[in-house]
Amino acid sequence: MQWIDWLIVLVYLIFSMGLGLFLARKASGSLVDFFVSGRSLPWWLAGTSMAATTFSIDTPLYVAGVVGTRGIAGNWEWWSFGVAHLIMLYIFARLWRRSEIVTDAELTEMRYGGRTAAILRGTKAFLFAIPINCIGIGYAMLAMVKVVDALELWQSLGVEPGENLKIWSVIGVSGLVLLYSSFSGLWGVVATDFFQFFLALGGAIVVAVVAVNHVGGMSNLVEQAQQATQQDVLSFFPLTLSAGQPWLRWSETAGITASTFFAYVFLQWWAFRRSDGGGEFIQRLAAAKTEAEAEKSAWFFNLLHYVIRTWPWIVVALVAIVVYPDLEDRELGYPRLMLDFLPPAVLGLAVASLIAAFMSTVSTLINWGASYLSNDLYGRFIKPGATQQELVLAGQIGSVVITAVARSPPFMPRMSAQSSN
Repeated sequence: MQWIDWLIVLVYLIFSMGLGLFLARKASGSLVDFFVSGRSLPWWLAGTSMAATTFSIDTPLYVAGVVGTRGIAGNWEWWSFGVAHLIMLYIFARLWRRSEIVTDAELTEMRYGGRTAAILRGTKAFLFAIPINCIGIGYAMLAMVKVVDALELWQSLGVEPGENLKIWSVIGVSGLVLLYSSFSGLWGVVATDFFQFFLALGGAIVVAVVAVNHVGGMSNLVEQAQQATQQDVLSFFPLTLSAGQPWLRWSETAGITASTFFAYVFLQWWAFRRSDGGGEFIQRLAAAKTEAEAEKSAWFFNLLHYVIRTWPWIVVALVAIVVYPDLEDRELGYPRLMLDFLPPAVLGLAVASLIAAFMSTVSTLINWGASYLSNDLYGRFIKPGATQQELVLAGQIGSVVITAVARSPPFMPRMSAQSSN
């Protein structure tokens, strides 16, 4: 990292903060304004925000690890959720917008009614707002620490960081996210998501292009990647036709077993807690202008998530197999390629893209979790007659609480030097 790289990162952080604070006026009116943007999101903004939400800082590293250890077919671990997302597109998207709820927990009481349903609503709201949500934020923070360590960001400034310095640098970025998300609500989150997603996608494309050029183009990459490992890393469905056998069999060199593949495709997607559309996704769908806009946003999300951004990550993962055949932790192939092959300024752009992915995930989780605390706990049980301004304030306070709890040891345990490397 040279001075120009750090300048690019700093400009990005200032831009994100300024945009979020500029949109604060849109979120101050009511609970609906703060958490579902007054139900006025256009489809392209809602869809992009949904895609940005699923793109965390460690996602490119995760894909590099999956391809490096299990081949391209290993991505069915997350591609399988495409079934649920297609159902969301054709069934759930319009229904969530039609319900005009703020959170999915609110629908629980509307659907069933009575004291038991109210208890279920409150229980679900607490579980999703604090334990489940804070685990997600803590995991994102730990992933950020790993990336900071892998990219040797502090070392480029001439500092040999200890564990505390790495963690506090991540907490500092999280504080910036908290500041703009707690003032601007969902409008600030989705607006910054839009720029963060395309910055993150652009960074991934730059890394992919430079990496492929280094190995001599795509044709050479395909040949060398298959030669570099004994596994069938290139097949989507590792099926083979054995000599003298009239039927296809699962390849013995596949990175995943046939039972694992079929568990992904036929079991995992509907057993997951987000099979009804997903908590953060529901928030975007409920914030769309109309039911038709909600459906379009689901279309756009599926396009961005499964078609467009998948391939830069996979290409980089294949290059990492070729360039670093003996790398023990395959997830580190992505940042290693960045450090070894990206020139100044371009490296800064790529680092900013990873920080953008981190900020997008954390801002979404903060705002989403706070919606449960304000709408389903404070406004429903603690002070049912609260004014709209009080509910917005409760959401802002909830944002602070969630961020603080996510940093606590149960949700973000300290990393030893060995585990962080």
